[in-house]
Amino acid sequence: MTDTIASLRAQHCKPRKGKHASLGHGEVTSYLAQLPDWHLTADSGEIRKEFRFADYFHTMAFVNAIAAVAHREDHHPDLEVGYDRCLVRYSTHDVGGLSLNDFICAAKIEDLRVD
Repeated sequence: MTDTIASLRAQHCKPRKGKHASLGHGEVTSYLAQLPDWHLTADSGEIRKEFRFADYFHTMAFVNAIAAVAHREDHHPDLEVGYDRCLVRYSTHDVGGLSLNDFICAAKIEDLRVD
């Protein structure tokens, strides 16, 4: 696998359904290595990262930027939002685990830092 974070960012999400579209452990590990501070949650089969901000305004600007990416890619994360933080969680429900779409979107939001 030769994908880098830049090559992930350059891709676009496609509809992925069924177990055959889910990534294996080796693929997940390889993609995860390209994403700084993202972690695999074994019990829920998702990738996640917490982003920290100076204040509520910057947190909400980040959340709105994520919403724009999610709309454009038609792939939506679960978000937990607090005053100065946003926890982003990706998985692909239609494949019952992780798909390439999760890593494409995670790479795209790495560029959204607003602090």
